[in-house]
Amino acid sequence: MKQTSQFKFALIPVAFCLAAPVPAHHSDAGMDMESVVAFEGTVTDFVWRNPHVYVIVKTEQSGVAVEWELQLGPVNVISRRGWTRDALSPGDQVTVRANPMTDGSPYGILRSVDREGGFSLAAGVQAPEVTPPATSLEGKWLTDRSTVQSYPGGFDGFFHALLTLNENGRAAQAAYDALSDENPEATCVGRPTPAALVSTGLYLMEIDLSQQEEIIVFRSEWFDEERTIHMDGREHPDPSERFTTGHSIGRWEGDTLVVDTANFEDHRSPYQIGVPSGGQKHVV
Repeated sequence: MKQTSQFKFALIPVAFCLAAPVPAHHSDAGMDMESVVAFEGTVTDFVWRNPHVYVIVKTEQSGVAVEWELQLGPVNVISRRGWTRDALSPGDQVTVRANPMTDGSPYGILRSVDREGGFSLAAGVQAPEVTPPATSLEGKWLTDRSTVQSYPGGFDGFFHALLTLNENGRAAQAAYDALSDENPEATCVGRPTPAALVSTGLYLMEIDLSQQEEIIVFRSEWFDEERTIHMDGREHPDPSERFTTGHSIGRWEGDTLVVDTANFEDHRSPYQIGVPSGGQKHVV
């Protein structure tokens, strides 16, 4: 990972995720991340809010008017690519490129948009400038994506490639419908550890050592997650006490911070691919 001191850290409020009249999809589950559709159309709405910005574009397919709902990242993430709340307006004529849904619905993850008159923006994130070398874990961090292997299929592909499933895991995955209410992200429930760490390819993470004798705090742009690492030698509480992000205790081994997390709440799809976790999950 690389450290940045040039970007003002902003957390993502998620309290409004169910209030806007656009789909609460909030992930690339059910999306064809290997295909790109391109079409021309007219912007009918541009929704500038967290946890996702949306562009609604009306186009014509086979002689029928269709409205595409196109998802971007949160405000602070796409702002690093140059987007602003005035980037698009209803009536703009645009050409868009997007990853479509696997079921053919007019919904996609926006990759880029070109507007008449020469305006062009990509939807990916531009990394903040970094200040090497880091002398402490404390600070704001982003993965150096040039040093890590990428996997087809985005976040899904990463875990498909690296998770080894037992029979129960395979059965749960086969029974999972990512496009149903069974998907926690459909109601803005974020994924527990280690999701925020994996997501630092796009979302900044702040490590706060200011109270290091007692606690260390991890704050992530990803679903506004905050983890408290207890450094005072305590053990995990009784297994009956369970938390969305688990209960974390830490220790230093030289200059390496070791974090042990247990006592997780049940979660239907913490890796976004339909493999559940719960009280038996243990992350070090």
